[in-house]
Amino acid sequence: MPQNTAELVDLLDLEEIEVGLYRGPQPRTQLQRTFGGQVLAQSLVAAYRTVPERTCHSLNAYFLRPGNADKPIIYDVEVLRDGSAFSSRRVVARQNGKTIFAMNCSFHELEPGLDHSDPMPPGVPAPEDCPTLFEVMAQRFGHTSPLWKEWDALEVRFAGDSGRSHQIAAGAHGAHMRVWVRTSERLPDDPRLHQAVLAYLSDMTLLSVSTVPHEVAFLSEQMQVASIDHSMWFHRAVRCDEWICYDQVSPSASHALGFSTGRLLQGDALVASCSQEGLIRVVERN
Repeated sequence: MPQNTAELVDLLDLEEIEVGLYRGPQPRTQLQRTFGGQVLAQSLVAAYRTVPERTCHSLNAYFLRPGNADKPIIYDVEVLRDGSAFSSRRVVARQNGKTIFAMNCSFHELEPGLDHSDPMPPGVPAPEDCPTLFEVMAQRFGHTSPLWKEWDALEVRFAGDSGRSHQIAAGAHGAHMRVWVRTSERLPDDPRLHQAVLAYLSDMTLLSVSTVPHEVAFLSEQMQVASIDHSMWFHRAVRCDEWICYDQVSPSASHALGFSTGRLLQGDALVASCSQEGLIRVVERN
C-alpha cells in the first residue's frame, strides 16, 4: 500500500487506455487482495474523467470479487445521463475478464440552497491527545498485525469507542467508535482528488466498528473480513490533509454480516456520510 502521500496520489493517477476506459495501478502490498478503498477511490477518479465541471454527491458500490493485488485493474465508465444539473455514471472494474466491482455515482452542478449541518460531537478528544490506532491494537491484543502498517500514507488516531476504552457511553448504539484521520503529508489542492482520498480512507475502519462489542481482533487470523457494499454521500468540500473526525456506529451484526454507518466531520460541519455491510466471519482456530 502507499507508504507516503506522494505514492497515494500516484495510485489515484489512472492511465487512459481510450475514452471511458482506464487502467489503475497497484501498490506494493502484503495484502492478499486489493484494498476495497483503493478500488472505490480509483473508480471515482475514473468517473470524474468523464464529467466536466460537476461534483460527485453520491455513490453506491458493490464489491463482487476479490481483486488480485499483483495485477492492474481496468475501469470501464458508462455515461448514463448528462442533464441540466446532474450527471450519472456507472463504473465497472475488471480483472482477468471478470467484473470485481460495480459502482453507480451521481454528480451535481453546485448551486446555492438551504444549508444546515450536524455539529462535531461533544467531548471528542483532540487528535494530538489520542494514541495511534496501531498503538491501541497492540495494547488490546498483545501484537500488531503488519497489515495495519499498510496505511502509512494516512495518520489515524484512536478517539474512543463503546468497548474496552469506555470513552463513548454504551447503550445508544450496538457499537460506536471514533478516529481522527488525515494524510501524513500535504495534498495538491484539486477537490476531486480530496474526494477520492476521502473515499479511500472511508473503507479503512468502517467495517471494524461492527466488531467493537466482541472479543475478536479485526485484522487477524481469527477473522475473515471483506467489504460487500459501500454507499457514500458527499455534502461539502473537504481537505483530507487536515484532521477529519470519523464517527462510526454499527447498529447491527448478525449471520456473519456487520452493518456500519459513518459520519465524516471537519471543523464543525458534516462533510460526508457513508454506510457499509461486510463479512465478519469468525474463523475457528485449529
